[in-house]
Amino acid sequence: MRKPRDFDAELKSLEEKARDLKARKVQQLGELVISTGADALTADELAGALIVLAETKDAGKREAWAKRGAAFFPGRTRRTASASDRDVGGAQPQPGGAQPASGSAGAE
Repeated sequence: MRKPRDFDAELKSLEEKARDLKARKVQQLGELVISTGADALTADELAGALIVLAETKDAGKREAWAKRGAAFFPGRTRRTASASDRDVGGAQPQPGGAQPASGSAGAE
Protein backbone atom coordinates (compact mmCIF):
# COMPACT_ATOMS: atom_id res chain seq x y z
CA MET A 1 0.00 0.00 0.00
CA ARG A 2 1.05 3.54 -0.64
CA LYS A 3 1.85 5.85 2.20
CA PRO A 4 -0.90 8.49 2.54
CA ARG A 5 0.10 12.09 1.80
CA ASP A 6 0.18 14.50 4.70
CA PHE A 7 -1.76 17.35 3.15
CA ASP A 8 -1.65 19.42 6.33
CA ALA A 9 2.14 19.31 6.44
CA GLU A 10 2.38 20.18 2.74
CA LEU A 11 -0.03 23.09 3.18
CA LYS A 12 1.93 24.35 6.18
CA SER A 13 5.15 24.15 4.18
CA LEU A 14 3.61 26.12 1.31
CA GLU A 15 2.31 28.77 3.70
CA GLU A 16 5.78 29.15 5.21
CA LYS A 17 7.29 29.52 1.74
CA ALA A 18 4.69 32.17 0.86
CA ARG A 19 5.49 34.09 4.06
CA ASP A 20 9.21 33.90 3.31
CA LEU A 21 8.69 35.16 -0.25
CA LYS A 22 6.54 38.05 0.96
CA ALA A 23 9.13 38.99 3.59
CA ARG A 24 11.91 38.84 0.98
CA LYS A 25 9.88 41.07 -1.36
CA VAL A 26 9.35 43.65 1.37
CA GLN A 27 13.05 43.56 2.27
CA GLN A 28 14.10 44.00 -1.35
CA LEU A 29 11.73 46.93 -1.81
CA GLY A 30 13.24 48.55 1.27
CA GLU A 31 16.75 47.95 -0.05
CA LEU A 32 15.75 49.51 -3.36
CA VAL A 33 14.37 52.60 -1.64
CA ILE A 34 17.58 52.98 0.32
CA SER A 35 19.94 52.29 -2.59
CA THR A 36 18.20 54.87 -4.81
CA GLY A 37 18.37 57.51 -2.11
CA ALA A 38 14.58 57.69 -1.90
CA ASP A 39 14.79 57.09 1.85
CA ALA A 40 15.53 60.82 2.12
CA LEU A 41 11.96 61.50 1.03
CA THR A 42 9.06 61.57 3.44
CA ALA A 43 6.62 58.68 3.33
CA ASP A 44 4.00 61.02 1.86
CA GLU A 45 6.35 62.17 -0.91
CA LEU A 46 7.36 58.64 -1.76
CA ALA A 47 3.76 57.40 -1.76
CA GLY A 48 2.70 60.31 -3.96
CA ALA A 49 5.48 59.64 -6.44
CA LEU A 50 4.60 55.96 -6.62
CA ILE A 51 0.92 56.77 -7.13
CA VAL A 52 1.76 59.10 -10.02
CA LEU A 53 4.00 56.40 -11.48
CA ALA A 54 1.29 53.76 -11.21
CA GLU A 55 -1.35 56.04 -12.74
CA THR A 56 0.81 57.14 -15.69
CA LYS A 57 -0.37 55.64 -18.97
CA ASP A 58 2.08 57.55 -21.21
CA ALA A 59 4.16 54.79 -22.82
CA GLY A 60 7.01 57.21 -23.57
CA LYS A 61 7.39 58.23 -19.94
CA ARG A 62 7.17 54.64 -18.74
CA GLU A 63 9.81 53.58 -21.27
CA ALA A 64 12.13 56.40 -20.17
CA TRP A 65 11.68 55.39 -16.53
CA ALA A 66 12.36 51.75 -17.42
CA LYS A 67 15.58 52.71 -19.23
CA ARG A 68 16.71 54.79 -16.30
CA GLY A 69 15.92 51.95 -13.91
CA ALA A 70 17.80 49.46 -16.07
CA ALA A 71 20.79 51.82 -16.13
CA PHE A 72 20.74 51.80 -12.32
CA PHE A 73 21.54 48.07 -12.41
CA PRO A 74 24.30 48.00 -15.03
CA GLY A 75 25.34 44.56 -16.22
CA ARG A 76 23.17 42.63 -13.80
CA THR A 77 19.56 41.72 -13.35
CA ARG A 78 17.61 42.87 -10.32
CA ARG A 79 17.06 39.30 -9.10
CA THR A 80 20.74 38.34 -9.07
CA ALA A 81 22.26 41.53 -7.68
CA SER A 82 22.94 41.38 -3.98
CA ALA A 83 21.99 44.27 -1.74
CA SER A 84 25.64 45.24 -1.26
CA ASP A 85 26.16 45.32 -5.04
CA ARG A 86 23.20 47.66 -5.44
CA ASP A 87 24.38 49.96 -2.66
CA VAL A 88 27.79 50.32 -4.29
CA GLY A 89 26.35 50.34 -7.79
CA GLY A 90 24.84 53.76 -8.12
CA ALA A 91 23.16 55.50 -5.26
CA GLN A 92 24.69 58.77 -6.45
CA PRO A 93 22.84 59.47 -9.73
CA GLN A 94 19.39 58.37 -8.59
CA PRO A 95 18.39 60.69 -5.72
CA GLY A 96 17.94 63.48 -8.26
CA GLY A 97 15.74 61.15 -10.27
CA ALA A 98 13.54 60.39 -7.28
CA GLN A 99 12.98 64.04 -6.40
CA PRO A 100 11.16 65.24 -9.55
CA ALA A 101 8.65 62.42 -9.36
CA SER A 102 7.63 63.45 -5.83
CA GLY A 103 7.70 67.10 -6.85
CA SER A 104 5.24 66.45 -9.63
CA ALA A 105 3.04 64.51 -7.24
CA GLY A 106 2.95 67.44 -4.83
CA ALA A 107 2.18 69.87 -7.64
CA GLU A 108 -1.09 68.19 -8.48
